[in-house]
Amino acid sequence: MTSGHHDDMRATGPARRTVLAAGAAGAAGAVALGPLDETATAANAPAPTPAWHRYVQGPASRAVRPVRVLAGSVTGDVRDPEALLTPGGRPAVLTRPRPAAPPAWPPGTTAEASSTHAPNDGDDGNPRTYDAGNAVDGDPDTFWNDDTEGAGPDVLTITLPAARTLSGVTVLSDTDGVPTDFTVEALGPAGWHTAAAVTGNTAVQRPVPFDAPVAATAVRVTFTADQDTPQGEFTRINEVWPEAVPAVEPPSVTLDFGKVVVGHPRVRFAYASDNSPGVRLAFSESTRFLTDRSDFTRGDQAGDPGRGTDQFAVPARGADWRDDRRGHRAGADPSAPDQLYADGLHGFRYLRVTLDALPSDAPVAQPWGTVAIDSVALDFTAYVGTPASYRGWFHCSDDELNRHWYAAAYTNELVTDHFRRDDVDPRGAYSPSLDGMLVLHDGAKRDRDPYVGDLAVSARTLYLTHDDAARAARNVLADLADHQRADGWIPPASINAYTLPLFDYPLWWVACSWDYVLYTGDLGYARRYHPHLVKVLDTWYPSVTDDAGLLSKGLAGTDGYGDYAFLGRTGRVTYYNALYAQALRDAAALAAHLGLGADADRWRRRADTVARAVNTHLWDAAAGAYLDSATGPVRHAQDGNALAITSGIADAERAAAALDHLDATTRTRYGNAFMDNDTLFGGASQRVYAFTSYPEFVARFETGRADSAVDQIRRTYGWMAGHDPGTTHWEGIGPGGTLYEDAYTSCAHGWSTGVLPALTHQLLGARPTAPGYAEWSVHPYPDSSVTWVEGQLPTPHGPLYVSWRRDRGTFTLTVRAPRGTRGALALPAGPHAVVRAGAAVVWSGGRPRARGATAEGGYVRLAGLGAGTHTLTAATTG
Repeated sequence: MTSGHHDDMRATGPARRTVLAAGAAGAAGAVALGPLDETATAANAPAPTPAWHRYVQGPASRAVRPVRVLAGSVTGDVRDPEALLTPGGRPAVLTRPRPAAPPAWPPGTTAEASSTHAPNDGDDGNPRTYDAGNAVDGDPDTFWNDDTEGAGPDVLTITLPAARTLSGVTVLSDTDGVPTDFTVEALGPAGWHTAAAVTGNTAVQRPVPFDAPVAATAVRVTFTADQDTPQGEFTRINEVWPEAVPAVEPPSVTLDFGKVVVGHPRVRFAYASDNSPGVRLAFSESTRFLTDRSDFTRGDQAGDPGRGTDQFAVPARGADWRDDRRGHRAGADPSAPDQLYADGLHGFRYLRVTLDALPSDAPVAQPWGTVAIDSVALDFTAYVGTPASYRGWFHCSDDELNRHWYAAAYTNELVTDHFRRDDVDPRGAYSPSLDGMLVLHDGAKRDRDPYVGDLAVSARTLYLTHDDAARAARNVLADLADHQRADGWIPPASINAYTLPLFDYPLWWVACSWDYVLYTGDLGYARRYHPHLVKVLDTWYPSVTDDAGLLSKGLAGTDGYGDYAFLGRTGRVTYYNALYAQALRDAAALAAHLGLGADADRWRRRADTVARAVNTHLWDAAAGAYLDSATGPVRHAQDGNALAITSGIADAERAAAALDHLDATTRTRYGNAFMDNDTLFGGASQRVYAFTSYPEFVARFETGRADSAVDQIRRTYGWMAGHDPGTTHWEGIGPGGTLYEDAYTSCAHGWSTGVLPALTHQLLGARPTAPGYAEWSVHPYPDSSVTWVEGQLPTPHGPLYVSWRRDRGTFTLTVRAPRGTRGALALPAGPHAVVRAGAAVVWSGGRPRARGATAEGGYVRLAGLGAGTHTLTAATTG
């Protein structure tokens, strides 16, 4: 991976202003937008730092340190917590006295429950039980789970061998199963009576004092509501103790890294007491899900017993803990090798360091003692994007749009990483064929597996920023093709040993293959995998095509197939068919460039057939929008309607109506929802996916609704930027603007970076139109709030620079094209405009004045342009 370890080049010093400055050598009148440092006017003054540098988010090097101690996060006995931010000075010291042994029930005490979750196999292959007896066995690592998932109430009854005076109990749970509301009854001489009631509980260790002591022979705890905590759907009770024991908060400090980062944590311990005190690390992308356990760990998915943290036993001499490979590490006791769990790589913004240990880690690690910590840092594993590493960039008059563009770039850098056994999704995703290769993962913390649907967005983001890493996309596309099934189906990812059944993702493989060749010019890839293209389009998809020529999920045993969101859609679905038409057209373009005219013609004809069938069978004239599905309740989806427009299925009238419908039914303050009602599932009309919003941005720009596209961008990305963790782009937004899957949600997800290609390809207007930018098009779609834009697209031939400015009725467009390329320019020009190329008039009086000049849809277009600098100016004359 190429990644510059350079100093941060943010603009500092005197005030800066952006001017319209004389362009580089080329056609007369060429202009270029750029920053001007007003103090750097002498001939020997250093070149000013480009103004866009200040928006770059990546770290300056792979050694990343926290930026602050989170306010109000220090608990217990912690001295000098700020020392954790910088190495080499006084250490931070955490101290915790040895806790008293918890109270125990008398021998012969039993427990039973109204429901019990069925056992499953633990990590060692032995059954993991969830019976009620675990709540009174004295072992906090075992627990009882109900099996009602919120249906409750659930009752846990503890029976003593003889009466015992109780003044209260303590309910010890786990973060992923904290009971919210419950009552405690005691069976005394007068029968059962309510001894205490608890509501709104969020504490893992909840002491419950009784109104008065009771000589009880039994205790009954009724859980009237399941937990309302970040994780879990069940009540989970690890222990009930026969006394009310107040919780003593262990010493802890939470460090804020300022934004989401990804890699291996490193903790440098100066010294410790001689009892092997334990330290637990919990990670979270947001403060909402910052608890005593991580918001997500691969161990959760693998069934590992780490209970959501990484654990370490600190030796008295101190240590530098950086060997945090995923799994268990052998402790000092050879008879207990499964201790001190580490989850390995983490994606997070917040790191909580706590002096504590799991009961199962004794005696290797103890939850008490003294630990001195010199510093905490992160070994950053992903692509390090610095100003020097950006081969493509973007800058405009709107600060907010600039921030969203570079936040998308950083989000994508976090998922551009190598495929490693220790940190990929544990659900069968490891593959020797990808081991050690650069890939585009799904998300920084999860799912760490490259999914081809995500590449539809994240690969474009990569090509437009760091095309030196384009092999990350090729590695994924080639590997999935190499695992093509005999019937032509292509897996979506390596997960489940390449068997996860998704209906739409083989189409994304086709579209992404065309994108890869279009941006890189790698026709060798196209030739190598053309047979796979033929097999998926001419064998598998025809097997799930009905007599109308439409894909119909359910045919050929595909009822159980999912899609990008595992939606319960069946039959004729607009999204699948619009994507099918797009994939067929992309495949035809690829075949044409390989000289395979018969394949290209066949796929174009089929795309036209699909388009006609979509308009015949899936257009809802009453709503003025495409149906989500022809099966089931009437609803209309963002994905199908947007792709019907961008794939060319919708004519201008239908496109306008569909976008009007989405405006009227899906608009929220945090973006546009992906469904117009809740008939598919509850809350669908309040869920926003940036993944499916991207084609809607494009549709709005390209149908003359640039202002509404930018408004939608501001709502979607402005919401994420303004809410924790900030900067990076979320996998999905749920009702009210929340993380749509709570703590499980990935807050740095490559498929959500569509704002970047939308601003470059549509607002700036530049894109490739033939493999490797051999041909390009520049066709801006200006927004009324933006007065100028400039940017650079990396190509195999060198940079393609584009800028435009609107000023007092004049629109100026400049392109600097590299050698070996040709292209076309289009600029907005009304019927009374005079358009000049340099000093030469090419359009006036509503007529062409130069060869190659044409007009359509409010634009004047000039084709057949070669390398060099080209400037078009449109001035309104009346």
